[in-house]
Amino acid sequence: MKCPYCGELENKVIDSRLSRDSLAIRRRRECLICGRRFTTYEKIEEQIPMLVKKDGRREAYNRDKLRRGIIMATQKRPVSIGEIDGFIEQIERQFQDGNYKEVNTSEIGERVVEFLRQTDPVAYVRFASVYRQFKSLEDFDRELRELYHTANQRAGRATNPQFN
Repeated sequence: MKCPYCGELENKVIDSRLSRDSLAIRRRRECLICGRRFTTYEKIEEQIPMLVKKDGRREAYNRDKLRRGIIMATQKRPVSIGEIDGFIEQIERQFQDGNYKEVNTSEIGERVVEFLRQTDPVAYVRFASVYRQFKSLEDFDRELRELYHTANQRAGRATNPQFN
């Protein structure tokens, strides 16, 4: 393992333990050249399918890109990083268990939309406006009306006639 401070390859492992989620091994290392300490993680390399974009291009799955998009939508909202990471792990597990070779990005996008719809309505509208490419106020209005209607149905209330 290359030292992030001096670039040397000589180091020793000081401590090893399971990560909090038990999906990786956390190792504390000390560089034998500069003496500085750093942490590395060892985890199983998972086979995530290739993504097929709307225009037909294929690209490798990028967990960080998906996570960043969800975090942007949930910024300053009461959605924890743990909830987001748990959701992403659930998606990845489903794709691995299903033995998919390729997955359409629209399938992942719809799963994110549904997760956010159930988790936080404001984050949902933020994400949906970008994902579904809202072009006008009417697009927002339509989505908000649907969200409001669904929330009222779940609560067993009549729809507010002023909002219709």
